[in-house]
Amino acid sequence: MFRITSATAADLFDIAATRRIEETAAKALPPHTLMQRAGLAVARFAMAVAPHARVVWVACGPGNNGGDGFEAAAQLQRRGFRTVATRIGDDDRLPADAQASLRRAREAGVTFAEAPPTQYELAVDALLGIGSARAPSGAMLDWLRRMAEGTAPVLSIDTPSGLDADTGAMAANYLQADSAQARRICLSLLTLKPGLFSAHGRDAAGEVWFDDLGVAGIVDSPVARLPGLPAATRRHHASHKGSYGDVAVIGGAPGMAGAALLAGSAALNAGAGRVFVALLDPGAPALDQLRPELMFRRPDTLDLSGMTVVSGCGGGAAVGELLPHILQTADALVLDADALNGIAADPALQKLLKARSGLSTVLTPHPLEAARLLGSNTGEVQRNRLAAAQDLAKRFGAIVALKGSGTVIAQPDGTPVINVTGNARLATAGTGDVLAGMVGAALAARLAPMAATCEAVWRHGDLADQWPEEIPLTAGALAGGCLPVAR
Repeated sequence: MFRITSATAADLFDIAATRRIEETAAKALPPHTLMQRAGLAVARFAMAVAPHARVVWVACGPGNNGGDGFEAAAQLQRRGFRTVATRIGDDDRLPADAQASLRRAREAGVTFAEAPPTQYELAVDALLGIGSARAPSGAMLDWLRRMAEGTAPVLSIDTPSGLDADTGAMAANYLQADSAQARRICLSLLTLKPGLFSAHGRDAAGEVWFDDLGVAGIVDSPVARLPGLPAATRRHHASHKGSYGDVAVIGGAPGMAGAALLAGSAALNAGAGRVFVALLDPGAPALDQLRPELMFRRPDTLDLSGMTVVSGCGGGAAVGELLPHILQTADALVLDADALNGIAADPALQKLLKARSGLSTVLTPHPLEAARLLGSNTGEVQRNRLAAAQDLAKRFGAIVALKGSGTVIAQPDGTPVINVTGNARLATAGTGDVLAGMVGAALAARLAPMAATCEAVWRHGDLADQWPEEIPLTAGALAGGCLPVAR
């Protein structure tokens, strides 16, 4: 058993793969073994979370997740904890394993009640897990809300109830309220699920721990993976600015020059050898006194064939006129913001983007920009972020970093990545421009496009995670704090 952190590299499996792994493991073990192992793992973890609990409330559902809860309750009761179980469903409709665990809970002396206890020091959510995609309702919904609004820690078995384990979408009638104050912990069993790390999953699950129940080694196809800590590298003494590439930032239409300057500053601080800024505002100054290293040029004077181009940051409508040239000549390319919007609105530009397939091209959309590119809406994108990112990557033959909670990094062929660094302090204007600049620096250092994007996204989020609480996190501060990409 171990906790999942930003340094953890691991495969993620959807519900279908998890079922296959479970079935294979169960065939090789005596009956009810997996549920007994699950219950014991939950009980041991519960004792670690709340070692001095006087009362543990275990809310059990009508399927095998409820069976895990019964088993955990029995184990806790035998170890001296007063365990109160509430349950939904009829005995005769329980799966066979869950029925056996229910009998063990009763034999152990677990108290079964119609309503939750008024006082408890730990709540265990064993209501739905991955067993049902239905939205919680009735007593189940009431119990979940009580858990969220209480002060005692909430331990979810496998997956928080109401959360889609494949997508991270939360049932609409049970979105976490801003007033929710309970500490959230999830013990994922057998496999790690992608929904725990994207969309609403990170809020619903809180801390994620993992126990493989002793069945590691069963092979199946992951649907995504956690990338883990980027490899530590160093710059060679015998190198020069040309060793780390040129980045050209093209954007900054009238009134939006700041976006391009943020991207340029981020690329500079992330280790690019040289950074050129081509502003689309004719009246903008030709020098940034805070960043005199940025070299200002007119767009038509840049030889993009030898550069990594970051296009679209604050580009407005003006960037659209330059996109045909950029798409056809840039050596490596990061497309963000208004460049993406321009491409979404122009089939000819989409054709040029697809023609770049095989070149180093990275798209960094937020959900609305992704929706425009897909001809969809943000709700559809957010309902299945993995699928949306993969669709974009295949459609345009590019690497896609779909920004948001659990940024999804997809490639035309291959397993996507879900990034788990970053926090809500990044929800402020300009941080996306900073990310685009960081991706540009990584591409300029000649990292492969997928590796460059994964590393930049990880470091971007890690900066926010490590940022001192007493210092406001603005996009300008984030750009100035970029750690060099050492190559």
